[in-house]
Amino acid sequence: MGNALRFYIDGSWVDPVSPTSLEVTNPADETLAGTISLGSGADVDRAVIAARRAFEHFGFGPKAERVSLLRRIVEVYERRYEEIAEAITLEMGSPISFSRSVQAHFGRERFKQAADLLEAYDLEHMVASSRIIREPIGVCGFITPWNWPMNQIASKVAYGLAAGCTIVWKPSEISPLSAIILTEIIEEAGAPAGVFNMIQGDGPGVGAALASHPDIDMISFTGSTRAGVMVAKAAADTVKRVHQELGGKSANIILPDADLETAVRDGVLRCFTNTGQSCQAPTRLLVQEDQLAAAVEIARKAALSVRIGHPSDPETKMGPLVSAMQFARVQEMIEAGIAEGATLVAGGPGRPKGFDKGYYVSPTVFSDVRNDMRIAREEIFGPVVVIIAYRDEDEAIAIANDSEYGLAGYIASRDVERARRIARRIRAGRIYINMAPPRGDVPFGGYKKSGNGREQGVFGFEDFLEVKAVLGYEPA
Repeated sequence: MGNALRFYIDGSWVDPVSPTSLEVTNPADETLAGTISLGSGADVDRAVIAARRAFEHFGFGPKAERVSLLRRIVEVYERRYEEIAEAITLEMGSPISFSRSVQAHFGRERFKQAADLLEAYDLEHMVASSRIIREPIGVCGFITPWNWPMNQIASKVAYGLAAGCTIVWKPSEISPLSAIILTEIIEEAGAPAGVFNMIQGDGPGVGAALASHPDIDMISFTGSTRAGVMVAKAAADTVKRVHQELGGKSANIILPDADLETAVRDGVLRCFTNTGQSCQAPTRLLVQEDQLAAAVEIARKAALSVRIGHPSDPETKMGPLVSAMQFARVQEMIEAGIAEGATLVAGGPGRPKGFDKGYYVSPTVFSDVRNDMRIAREEIFGPVVVIIAYRDEDEAIAIANDSEYGLAGYIASRDVERARRIARRIRAGRIYINMAPPRGDVPFGGYKKSGNGREQGVFGFEDFLEVKAVLGYEPA
């Protein structure tokens, strides 16, 4: 990968101001996957200057030019689709079949959706004699995570470009290889110099510099709540817009009238998707107390059915966790659940049988869980489901809402009207009824400590816009 040690600034691949290298580990076998450079505040300064200069033209040019750029990005993305999928599998352990069908797919779709939305969107309208104008917010700093490399990146970049913003982006240093490919795609698509800039780096070296930079108008961050608080504090002195998608601990309420077998199985398997490394995973499974024993057995069988394997194997359904640090975190939380007195139904500590290297964990299910236990309150970010019993509907809703997070919620019921009513009572930004599939044309984001602002769809697009009112635009 020829550009691995360079950054993309002002339309060119350039060397870091002060080169420092970082080895990227393949989580499947703990071998070297690649080497990148880590940037610094000096690199951020160079990129921000370029983005600020480019904004004066790009941000206020014809809308059709931005639509055309987004569509060219999609065309180039299509040609390099397989490279993106393979890079994601190499850097973060996503099974290759999942990388192809979901991870890489979502990135491409976000650019398509942004182009379609922009083409149809009216950026100006009249209110009586006043003109309401929506304009790009300016230079945006993006900090993106490793767990959904293309989806989370494209949810910011595609809509930021559509709005006319210019971008300085720091991808995760844990999954930087696919980021290089996407940058090459945007370069080949013909983004004007300075419109899109990419700097590899870590949080202290690059992330903090982006968040506090006085010439960045907006910082958009996806990651842990702990890191999100640090970003917000760093951004406060410059009063820039702070846009965040943070942690989650989503409840999955299985109502007594649901098809228990299907609802529990699908909920458990959805939690294990992406090796449980999804902020909106349905990690708290809430079942009516009379159905607890049956639900536990269904969950146990679902966990045992998951095929764990090397991510390059097309038959693998669950690969490793992304890193040694994440492996240690999940192990700690599994041990905490046992120590707190929860019943281990499936999985447990250590690697699965037959694995002596790589960051593999067993799909794990706990029952007899109280909502005040660590495993019910903290985001584990691994394939761990906790089963909590409830007496009635009101208690189920109370348990679901008894969380500092509010990213997503899930409801299973044969009575759709009942599910809709409960959806209105759950304090979360996205609610899935009967395991509805995710969509990129509706807003994504959370309540409470799950963040602020929205991504994707028209609401995500508008978060990159300022609103200006011109009074007296027409004579009274």
